Amino acid sequence: MTDISSITSSFTSTISKQTAQLGKAADATRKNFGEILSKVETTIGLKPKTGFTAGPTYEANTLAGQTKAALGNAANAVKSALHIPH
Repeated sequence: MTDISSITSSFTSTISKQTAQLGKAADATRKNFGEILSKVETTIGLKPKTGFTAGPTYEANTLAGQTKAALGNAANAVKSALHIPH
């Protein structure tokens, strides 16, 4: 017969290893999520790419600022094509 203590020990060891692996996976997931969230915040302009937190440099690096500049450039191109003063 198999000794019950060896079965219990083996079972406990297996559970401990799986728990440790789950902990590592959770830490990696948390880290990756944090990195992705940071990139999204920077891309949509919630967080600056550079040390600037206001002004033209900050705005030029945000999605909102880039959209505003693109729309402004398009409007200026239309005004120029139609000979409307800026």
